[in-house]
Amino acid sequence: MLEVTQLTRKYDSFIAVDQLSFTIDKGEIVGLLGHNGAGKTTIMKMISGYLEPDEGSIRVDGVDLAGDPLRVQMGLGYLPENLPVYPEMTVADYLDYAAGLKRLNEAVKTAEVKRVIAATEIEDKLLAPIATLSRGYKQRVGVAQAILGKPKLLILDEPTNGLDPEQTRHMRQLIMDIARDATVILSTHIMQEVDALCSRVLILRAGSLVVDARLEELRRTNHLLLETNMSPEHADELKSVPGVVSVNPGGVEKNGSIRQYRIELAADADDVEVRSVLADRLIKAGHALYLLKPEYRDLETLFREVNKEVFHKEDFNHAA
Repeated sequence: MLEVTQLTRKYDSFIAVDQLSFTIDKGEIVGLLGHNGAGKTTIMKMISGYLEPDEGSIRVDGVDLAGDPLRVQMGLGYLPENLPVYPEMTVADYLDYAAGLKRLNEAVKTAEVKRVIAATEIEDKLLAPIATLSRGYKQRVGVAQAILGKPKLLILDEPTNGLDPEQTRHMRQLIMDIARDATVILSTHIMQEVDALCSRVLILRAGSLVVDARLEELRRTNHLLLETNMSPEHADELKSVPGVVSVNPGGVEKNGSIRQYRIELAADADDVEVRSVLADRLIKAGHALYLLKPEYRDLETLFREVNKEVFHKEDFNHAA
């Protein structure tokens, strides 16, 4: 649905985005992550048509952005970090104006404005000047304009900024509903948002794409967590299982009898097969099996590891 090929943008001698390529399919919610200055905002502005790349191409639903920008932009929704609202306008007038900018015809415009008002729950603020709204309500108005016209591609920069927990929950559900018929790019510093919404992440560093992978794959490590009543002196019984590199006692006992172990696997090991063999061996040896599952990193740890000075993708995918 979205094809980005060899995208490059420079500011004088500074390379903000460097030879970036990726594709995103319809129905995907993809997290765009990186430290400040990594190139996220520049990328979103180029995809929206606000900035032109120095090199490379962008295609949305098969249409080249450089060749037919208006056609692409009519099917695009964009919420930048700095809200695109006019403080002197009322909410109703602003949404009517935004619908006009998207060239929605009169037959569609009224229905669409009503739809986005209900979707973002801003009915009670329609006649209020935007300047009088709280940050949370302004954010919801910004999202409302972004989803006008049911865009095929929705770009959201910090969409839950300023929202309370209940509003955040509602916004997450709204984004997931939109993704049924659209492609969503989500940029945020809130890792819980990525965990809750995204199936895949693009992680940038210094303008380059260093990780493009499904979140489930990234979070998985090459370790298993085991809880059993097996004593440490019997750990060697498990080291001979094909694919097992080491078996390390966790040093923590539960209820005086349940011991925890961390099992390191070879990089090419099939963890499902290894777990099956481990479980069979434990039970046949007369040990109780309470838990045996893959170990996962949290997203904060992932992000920190990716942004270390020394980083190799192949090492990261199998890191502890």
